Formats: sequence, C-alpha cells, structure tokens
Amino acid sequence: MARAGLTADRLAAAAAELADEVGFENVSLSALARRFGVKDASLYSHVRNLQDLRTRVALLAGGEMIDRIAAAVAGRAGKDALAAFAGAYREYALAHPGRYAATQIRVDQALVAASPVMRRTAEITYGMLRAYGLEEPDLTDAVRLLRSTFHGYCALESTGAFGAPRDVQESWERAVDALHVALANWPRNGHVRQPPQLSP
Repeated sequence: MARAGLTADRLAAAAAELADEVGFENVSLSALARRFGVKDASLYSHVRNLQDLRTRVALLAGGEMIDRIAAAVAGRAGKDALAAFAGAYREYALAHPGRYAATQIRVDQALVAASPVMRRTAEITYGMLRAYGLEEPDLTDAVRLLRSTFHGYCALESTGAFGAPRDVQESWERAVDALHVALANWPRNGHVRQPPQLSP
C-alpha cells in the first residue's frame, strides 16, 4: 500500500481518523503503519517523525474546525456570532474528540506564521471580538478567556464530569450569555468601559 499512493496528506487524514477512534495520545507511527499494512520505515518517506505527523493532524483538524465555525458565524455579529462560534466549536470537539485534542497541542511558531489555517482562525476569532470594540492587548486576553471557557467545558462534558441534574445544554447557553456580558463590558485599566452597540 505504501507503493500505491501513500502521501503525507493521506497519512495525516488516516491519523486523524485513528485519533478519533483510539485517542490522539495513542496515535503512533507503528499504529498508522499497521493500518496501511506496511512497515514503520515506509512512513518516513512522507513524514519526518511522530511530531511531524501530530502537527499535520493538528493543522488538518484546525482547518476542519475553523471551516465549521466560519460557516456558523457568517452574516452574524455580536452575541449571535459568539453563540454560533461557541456552538460550532463545541459540536466539533464532542463529535471528533481525537481531532479536537490535536488542535490543542503547541505548534512551532514558524509553522503558525506560515499556516493559512492558523491565519484564518485568527482572522475569524479576532474579527468576531473586534465587534465588541476590543483592541490589543484586550483582544489577546479575550481570546484566552474564550478558549479557556470553551475548552474547559468541552473537556468536562466529554468525560461526563458534570454530575448535577442541571441540563448541560442549558448551562452552556448560560456560559455563553455570561461571556457576552463580559466581552460587552470589558474592563480597561481597572475600569468598566461603556459597551458598544451590538445586535442582541
């Protein structure tokens, strides 16, 4: 099979599927080679090492995820855009746990700068937040707040860690409501500024 069309992209796609099946942390070159019925050494013609493969999966998954988010937020602004962004993020994280885990690894900054996927992710995320009147360094702080909230919630939900009888969807929607309020009333230099005019 290695002689019949193996490519780096094909390996990354197969590794992404494997990640959803067995967990991103369990993806290895040996497991991938077994999937294609070839020897481990055959893969090194296409990927340098496991880290290279993991990075390729991260970029593939990141591209899939931002495509969904972009489609969800198109034509929306303010709270509507935030809710759509959050919903698409959560849906992808829960539907593709292995791929999602790949999006959370640290990627070399040179690759980040050169990656169209990373640039598009930043453009869409920062664009949504600029509608709240945020500028740097508040933009970066707000991105970190969203990422921490979304990731933490999805990580807990995926393991069934929410034991209270309250519906997790209701709690999610309230969390998004709270984020909207925080973004619309973002503090600057210790003071709460007047929120911009946003669509409800």
